Amino acid sequence: MNFKKLGNTDIDVSTICLGTMTWGEQNSEKDAFEQMDYAFEQNVNFWDTAEIYAIPPKESTYGKTEEIIGNWFTKTKKRNKVVLATKVSGPGPGWIRGGGNQYDEKNLNEAVDNSLKRLKTDYIDLYQLHWPERKTNFFGRLGYEHKDDNDWNKFEDILNALDKIIKSGKIRYIGLSNETAWGLSKFLEISKLKKLPRMMSVQNPYSLLNRSYEVGLAEISVRERSGLLAYSPLAFGYLTGKYRNGELPKNSRMHLFGDKFSRYKTENGQLAIEKYFSISKKYNLDLSQMSLKFCELQPFITSVIIGATTMEQLKTDIESVNINLNNEIIDEINEVQKLYPNPCP
Repeated sequence: MNFKKLGNTDIDVSTICLGTMTWGEQNSEKDAFEQMDYAFEQNVNFWDTAEIYAIPPKESTYGKTEEIIGNWFTKTKKRNKVVLATKVSGPGPGWIRGGGNQYDEKNLNEAVDNSLKRLKTDYIDLYQLHWPERKTNFFGRLGYEHKDDNDWNKFEDILNALDKIIKSGKIRYIGLSNETAWGLSKFLEISKLKKLPRMMSVQNPYSLLNRSYEVGLAEISVRERSGLLAYSPLAFGYLTGKYRNGELPKNSRMHLFGDKFSRYKTENGQLAIEKYFSISKKYNLDLSQMSLKFCELQPFITSVIIGATTMEQLKTDIESVNINLNNEIIDEINEVQKLYPNPCP
């Protein structure tokens, strides 16, 4: 396993991060325990979850994933061996603390306390804001239209609230998710000016089908040491090749929830996938592993978040750290990006 520092901390995190959002929906607790056991054995020490998981989010499974992780900690007594990341929900449905904005002091404290209970731990290593409260682009939205009604918690107030929670010992470090270049830079600016906790990471989408993070955000990540935790590196499974030629494997995410996820169904996305598949075959590589390794190699990335529903998928994904992508392969990958730039933002 390979490791990088989390932000400017002294914490070493594995460059493969164990994603958990299927646990409690597509995966049972038994499945999740098997995944955690195996990942731990392979020196994957970084795990990511969220209060809103399992996905797709619904009231009946809200918090279920955190509960499963907490049960594993109780069983194995290995909490101190895992760098644990979770997230507080952004503005959402009424069954999350009444809905609306969530990053005020009251809601943050309630969210942290409830996550700690479900996770059966007394601290969280990395606590992330799941998506912005303000009206901006995230979750694949394009065509920015400025609409600012000021109905969102100001960044300084959020950082002050989080600072108090850090000082209480309940969380160690903080990060962002689904954030823009302006959002990250503004949080970092306020942290410096006001001597408040800094954002150590940004969890945004990044894959061969969506390299938009490279525009603006990548430079900030490198210069400010606030690295990307790349989610959807396999584009909801499209970069495994299993959906090629119109295939729809039983119990796959797109088979079960395809009507909810259209992000990776674009025409150019499918054309790009065929190009990447051809490259993987040319060099006798597994498409999943080639896709993941490309992400891991990027200097602005701290860790690549994998999510698997089967042990076979998990083993394949973790093994990606051991493959080699030479300059010739990378050049061919970059040529596809030029031909079909970011087809699935």
